[in-house]
Amino acid sequence: MDNKILETERLFLTPFKVQDAEELYAYAKDPDVGPHAGWKPHESVEESKMIIEGMFIPTGAFCIRLKDKDGKPGKLIGSIALETDRFRPDARSKEIGYSLDRKEWGKGYMTEAAGEIIRYAFENLDMEILTICTSPVNERSQRVAEKNNFQYEGKIRKAYRIYTGQLRDSLVFSLAKEDWNKTGQLDSTIEKDLQIQQRNL
Repeated sequence: MDNKILETERLFLTPFKVQDAEELYAYAKDPDVGPHAGWKPHESVEESKMIIEGMFIPTGAFCIRLKDKDGKPGKLIGSIALETDRFRPDARSKEIGYSLDRKEWGKGYMTEAAGEIIRYAFENLDMEILTICTSPVNERSQRVAEKNNFQYEGKIRKAYRIYTGQLRDSLVFSLAKEDWNKTGQLDSTIEKDLQIQQRNL
């Protein structure tokens, strides 16, 4: 993956750098952010730096930054990445992972960032399918998947162990390239099926 900077109406997605550690720590230390996704709150700026060096840079993760008043990258409010899809080793597939500053919840920023990552993955990286895997307790993450037209595939019981040692189920969503287009819409048949699946979550 290249180090391209991506842009949306309100956001910039910029490659993580070690210098972003302090801004990452500022929201990742919040106990309401990480545990929903299964990771512990960051305990120090140094820990945030280690995560950037050991996880974010190797996977090509992006900072989510607000546009400032001059239309340039401003405050860091989250992260988003295209990660290894553990369940589709033979497909050109990535799993989208993300986190967001609690103060910015409910403003549509993650849906917007995910939409741009989806476009980038299909148009620039030639992915065949994308997935989002989230826990039953992470309802906000589920809404991001639904708003970006991912289809609910089902639940994998005891799919992964979180930092506390607890095993969690995983809800799996996917979006195939042929079901995606630049307007982010699905054809009417798929959309109808999606609405039914959402009601049954």
